[in-house]
Amino acid sequence: MAKPNTKGPSRTVDISCAACQCKLFKYRKGGKGALIKCFTERIAQDHTEKLGECPQCHQTFAREALIRGVPALKMIGNKVRFK
Repeated sequence: MAKPNTKGPSRTVDISCAACQCKLFKYRKGGKGALIKCFTERIAQDHTEKLGECPQCHQTFAREALIRGVPALKMIGNKVRFK
């Protein structure tokens, strides 16, 4: 399988917790679809202490996974929002 583009897209989105609106991270997202996974190498700014957990309300919003051999976060439905 093909690996994700290492250079990554230039457009960044702010990802926040759906429950408490706490800012989680800035992510270089490609495409215009829903946010299903986040490759860890594309995270521009990380505001979390523990990967996949909101620092304010401690809700788990993602699970760690290997996608196409690259570390990523698989988002849990309706736990995050992005702009």
